[in-house]
Amino acid sequence: MDLVTDEIPSALGAIVIACRDGRLCGLDYDDGRDRMAVSLARRYGAGRVRPARDPFGISGRIRAYLAGDLGAIDEIPAETGGTAFQQEVWAALRRIPAGTTITYGDLAREIGRPAAVRAAGAANGRNPIAIVVPCHRVVGKDGRLTGYAGGLSRKRWLLTHERAVSGGTGRIAD
Repeated sequence: MDLVTDEIPSALGAIVIACRDGRLCGLDYDDGRDRMAVSLARRYGAGRVRPARDPFGISGRIRAYLAGDLGAIDEIPAETGGTAFQQEVWAALRRIPAGTTITYGDLAREIGRPAAVRAAGAANGRNPIAIVVPCHRVVGKDGRLTGYAGGLSRKRWLLTHERAVSGGTGRIAD
């Protein structure tokens, strides 16, 4: 494994990223650093990890998103790893536009497996690249905020930042 890392200060706390060969491989919050390290080690094995300033321009794009340019993260190249099913779910997540939420059932239908709601939810929860693979845009069937590895307060912040609405109500349910 030959990875470069960076830390991005934000209103959510420090955001930690790991990149390889021009692609984002991991993104988590400072308090999820250990979780990200385990995930990366599983995917790439032992190797060299070194800090870098704005690797491949990715930190700058995340900063732009946090500053209000919601489309700045849409084209960041990502390398998620995972099973074929997980990759299918994560690709579907990347197609959810900023400012939009869907339910876990919607996500399962989006990948053509309407009965796989729990499996889609589990894949959503194992997303190794928070924010850029926008798992925060998935909400409960009643519009309530559920499950986010970074914590529901961060999920709420991200959805508010994106001016997201759920279920046509004009607001995200708590």
